[in-house]
Amino acid sequence: MITIAYILLSLGAVLIFIASVGILRMPDLYMRASAVTKASVLGVGLMLVGAIFYFQSFGVGMRALAILFFVVATGPVGAHMIARAAYVSGEKLWSKTTHDDLKEKYDNDTHELSSNKHDDEENTL
Repeated sequence: MITIAYILLSLGAVLIFIASVGILRMPDLYMRASAVTKASVLGVGLMLVGAIFYFQSFGVGMRALAILFFVVATGPVGAHMIARAAYVSGEKLWSKTTHDDLKEKYDNDTHELSSNKHDDEENTL
């Protein structure tokens, strides 16, 4: 069991390191947020599961699972909100970005996002 814990803790540390490299290597805020969120949530998750195997205690296991739940539930949502706030405030996309999905669907004046489905329903009524 201790070997499994060491493997999980090591993999988690490697993924967190990859997340930190992503901060430095990615060209814009949106890619940085994506890379960091994915790698860090998985890295923290592996480290928490490794802690469960290492300590083999019900109390530690329940706390680790609760922390894991909150990290998985809040990490991607927080990254999404940061990226949305950046988009609304006018943060530029990377110069080599070929397509902006929100460009035609986001109204900067009202801060409303329209979807094709919603627009099609309005046109048929």
